[in-house]
Amino acid sequence: MKIMLVIMLAFLVLLTMYDESFAEKSTFFDSVKFIQYLDENTALEEVRNGNLDLYYYTISPDRLEGNQNIQGLQVFDSTGGSYSILINPAQSEKFNPFSSKDIRFAVNYLVDRKLIINELMGGYGSPIISYYGPSDPEYLTVVEQLETFNFKYNPTLAEKIISRALEDRGAIKNNEKWEIDGIPIEITIFIRSDDPVRKSIGEILSIELEKIGFVVKKDFGDLNKAFVVVYGSNPSDVKWNLYTEGWGRSAFVRYDSVGLGQMYSPWFSNMPGFNDPSYWNYKNEKLDSLTQKIYTGDFKTAEQRTALIQEAVTEGVNESVRIFLASKIDQYVANEKVSGIVNDFGSGVPSRFTPINSKSNHDELTIGVKQIYQGAWNPIMGFTDSYSRHIWGIISDPATFKHPFTGETFPVRATWKVETDGPDEKIDIPQEAKIWEPTIQKWEKVKENAKATSKVTFDFKFSNWHNGEKMDMKDILYSLYFTIEWGTQIDENDKSFDTEFTPRAAQSMQTIRGINQIDEDTIEVYVDYWHFDKGEIAEWAVLWSSIPWEITSAMENAVTDGKISFSRSGATSKNVNWASLIIPNDANMIKKYLQEFKEEKYIPEALKGDNQNSEYYQNRYDSSIKWIQAKQHAVISNGPFYLESYSPESRTIKVSAFDDDSYPFKKGEWESFEKTEFPIIQKIDISNSIQRDKGITLTVETENSDSILYFLTNSKGEKVLSDTQKVEEANTVIEILPKDTKKLGIGTNNIKIFAISNSVLKPDFYESSFIVTDSALELPVSSNDNIEFSKNNPEYWIWVLPIVIILGIATYLKKRN
Repeated sequence: MKIMLVIMLAFLVLLTMYDESFAEKSTFFDSVKFIQYLDENTALEEVRNGNLDLYYYTISPDRLEGNQNIQGLQVFDSTGGSYSILINPAQSEKFNPFSSKDIRFAVNYLVDRKLIINELMGGYGSPIISYYGPSDPEYLTVVEQLETFNFKYNPTLAEKIISRALEDRGAIKNNEKWEIDGIPIEITIFIRSDDPVRKSIGEILSIELEKIGFVVKKDFGDLNKAFVVVYGSNPSDVKWNLYTEGWGRSAFVRYDSVGLGQMYSPWFSNMPGFNDPSYWNYKNEKLDSLTQKIYTGDFKTAEQRTALIQEAVTEGVNESVRIFLASKIDQYVANEKVSGIVNDFGSGVPSRFTPINSKSNHDELTIGVKQIYQGAWNPIMGFTDSYSRHIWGIISDPATFKHPFTGETFPVRATWKVETDGPDEKIDIPQEAKIWEPTIQKWEKVKENAKATSKVTFDFKFSNWHNGEKMDMKDILYSLYFTIEWGTQIDENDKSFDTEFTPRAAQSMQTIRGINQIDEDTIEVYVDYWHFDKGEIAEWAVLWSSIPWEITSAMENAVTDGKISFSRSGATSKNVNWASLIIPNDANMIKKYLQEFKEEKYIPEALKGDNQNSEYYQNRYDSSIKWIQAKQHAVISNGPFYLESYSPESRTIKVSAFDDDSYPFKKGEWESFEKTEFPIIQKIDISNSIQRDKGITLTVETENSDSILYFLTNSKGEKVLSDTQKVEEANTVIEILPKDTKKLGIGTNNIKIFAISNSVLKPDFYESSFIVTDSALELPVSSNDNIEFSKNNPEYWIWVLPIVIILGIATYLKKRN
């Protein structure tokens, strides 16, 4: 018996010693390797023959013609990306025609959006004139405003507007070339040569501008060059006039609070000048005010929010500093042996859930990427390019995330309880709650009788950091300290200021009223923020950190010492490196600060308190120092994979599975995202000829659908009837009464039918035009009255996604009232 007990104890000791080897896996692959493949044709062949499992860049439609059904290949259609033109509006000593709002606006008539879609994109996309396109949930909110612009390719009108504006500023046309003070007007277009579509857009736009009479200089380059020439230069130096931009989405968002600020408003630091105080900066107080209200929830009803969005979009389009051209339907490829791919409505196949949930018959997932490194790796103001975000998304875990098919906020590392009595009522804040005060550099208790609009109680799912140290509430407190400290500029000499981060953080910290820690993983957050969806309140209030506090502190010290910058524009203006934790030089700089912290037994002001455990801080510093020494990078986070290595020479990045018992999610956690059932219209029965005074009867056969929405519009495009009908069984009968059909005009009319699911915001739809005569409606259908549908049309749903959102909001408000 004693011998057996000794054996059991010895076994338990072994389990303790080698705990990591017995840890349950959190992913299906042991590692993921990202390899740069610039050439799409090569990448396509490598995916087909199995050397690559996936390629994280869209494949041109012409290269996929006939390939969809070839053995070895899977093809996925994804939405979320777009193309735009950024225009330099700066006033300068050098004549800049685009400082004129009228000339910028005229560019909308100079670009042929249909040609871009049909010829350059192979039909895989939709023309857009604003940030919101047909696949965005907010699109129906602004569609009426967008229709009033009626932009169509009209170079004659564009030339007329431009000529009038140039003449008003003293320019003359001599030998078909515009001059100012006897000097030809030259403009520079920065054209992205690493993207065939954007390269073609730039070439076409150059030709159009030359026809009008400008001397056009074409400057070609990739994103790294754009960071310097476009985003990193003073707009008044006029090193560029126009830039062909491309955008991707990292998530599908039901209630967007950021997009309009990012794309149109100066405060977000994404417009020319980028809030660098030493540069000329684009100003628009109206857009700042509107988009800040949207961002901070400064509205009392859904209708007020809608009005703010409509006004902001209208102003953004009128200003035409950033002109949108087309939304994309991207085609991604994967090897046939790979399963578990999550095709997010926002980010597409490169969703953060794809590498976590993918499966195959080997241990390493190999993903081809267009670029392996651009920009900088730091979670403050880095990860600005989609290439780095794709990898960071599986290295770090967020507290909350957006559902890939509904866009709603759901918990990842934090569950919550929201308490609010509406936008006009207040909740008492307990006296023990505290807030960071940057002017005195310490935590202070909230004022007596302090109140807030909303209270959110968060329970965190902590785990170990990748370096083995346990996440804790100090990481959370430091993240709040950082937001307030760097979101407050006390004076011009305040070193805790960043040209890009500070204006954004300022909006957040203005709503934070206090926090109250309940226990080691629970905290109450009090904010002056309200939304009709409580998930949005939770997302706004959540506190989280994706890196250990000591790494943030070391970076912070390096920035205030003037050695690096958190942001791109700050790095350019200060002539220092843009902080990147993946680069050995920057990592070693961080390590040096950590070593100094250890030697000096340093404790940041934000973490000082009554009970100080010196060993805790020493262990924190030690673990991060050892990590940097071993890995030659300072990328330490908390996700299902950790950064193993970055090799610039071989253009590869490898991440390995973080098989640690403390990690809260095991493999298969997100499998439900791969099994989504989309609504489908199988068949529509409709009469070939309908008497005008007898109405319309049609039967719609659907699958996975909860309701049917239909629109009837007359020959003028005016809505005659729209209604929603609940789906009770496979066949749904819709009766359109004679009183409604009599409103239709003589000529071409239109009917649209949408099959809608409450769990997936990707409806199926049918659309048909029909001819109305005095006696009957003649619908152009086949001789068979049963219309059946193909599920392979990439555009079959792109126009109707926002309709479901509007219906969802209406249903929510109806239930709430």
